Amino acid sequence: MAAWTGVSGKRVLITGATNGIGLAAAVALAGQGAELAIVARDPERGRAAAERIRAAGGGGTVVDVLEADLSSQASVRRLAAEALDRYSRLEVLVNNAGAIFGSRQLSEDGIEMTWAVNHLAPFLLTNLLLDRLRESAPARVVTTSSGAHGGARIDFADLGAEHSYAAFRRYGQSKLANILFTRELASRLEGSGVTANCFHPGFVATGFNHNNGRLLSLGMRLAGAFARRPERGAETLVWLAGASEPQGETGGYYADRRRLEPSAAARDPQTARRLWEVSAEQTGLAAVR
Repeated sequence: MAAWTGVSGKRVLITGATNGIGLAAAVALAGQGAELAIVARDPERGRAAAERIRAAGGGGTVVDVLEADLSSQASVRRLAAEALDRYSRLEVLVNNAGAIFGSRQLSEDGIEMTWAVNHLAPFLLTNLLLDRLRESAPARVVTTSSGAHGGARIDFADLGAEHSYAAFRRYGQSKLANILFTRELASRLEGSGVTANCFHPGFVATGFNHNNGRLLSLGMRLAGAFARRPERGAETLVWLAGASEPQGETGGYYADRRRLEPSAAARDPQTARRLWEVSAEQTGLAAVR
């Protein structure tokens, strides 16, 4: 297997790249010569982000905009199909998109929205693109998790949070799921040349949580005075996606470019396997994975 030599000339697909950490990471990766495909729900925001990335990357910067609503499994499937049709190789997949919802909402698939966007979307997209990643090896999957996973647990008896919804607790569960997904994915990809890692970006000043009413939005703006800038929050993402230092490292949880031990719940292999099986059922992948 060839050694990893950075992202110059490599195809990188990144979700959640029209704002915040994802946009900052896309700008940085473009500066390293990556060929970017950014995923946007809003076409105008996607075009604006692409223009900013091209301007920062200089002449010759490649940025494609792929449209998708990650709360919809049909839309995620269309996104994967378009990526497979357009790109004969895919060296880096970055699952960065995430959201938090102040009240319990359901997706068009009948899935609680935080779970649908933060966990099932990256689970489904990654699985649909796995063969292309294997063919492109060495390749990397990077997923944005959070320190909010600490203290969370996966309640398989109430996976839809019908009886126990609380916005930040649910967000923590989804971020725990990101780590468990990463660890199980790394195990399943062993020997393939494809690595899977996740990271905690720190508390970052972005548009996150500004969709939940004026009170929560105001709270986030006030807290933003103590937050990291998106460029700082994106540093570990960019490092995991592009740098040679983490070469061969897989199944890890990182913060500030250091591998850390996540919570005990995040290290339970039985929970990781069970979550994978349940997620495959929720996304209709059980018959093929």
